[in-house]
Amino acid sequence: MATKQQNTSLLERELSKSKPPMLYKVVMFNDDYTTMEFVIEVLETFFAMNRERATQTMLQVHKQGSAVCGIYPRDIAETKVEQVMAFAKHREHPLRCELEET
Repeated sequence: MATKQQNTSLLERELSKSKPPMLYKVVMFNDDYTTMEFVIEVLETFFAMNRERATQTMLQVHKQGSAVCGIYPRDIAETKVEQVMAFAKHREHPLRCELEET
């Protein structure tokens, strides 16, 4: 019985030492051909934004040249970028989306 408690304490100490995963920003860039409606559709579909937030983010992309769509662990950020790029290519839009370290 004493061994079980000691193992649990050791496990708790090791878990408390682990660092959270590094986070990455998914950034969308403006271009002269992708429609605003398509950008809003992408933000709603892949980043779970409501219409108002998607519109605000789209306007930031349009006016400032880029905007952060979300911050995720690396594997999720990479997946989001791949999904957006494949969706844009399928719909024949040159939309560019990349991940950057936070």
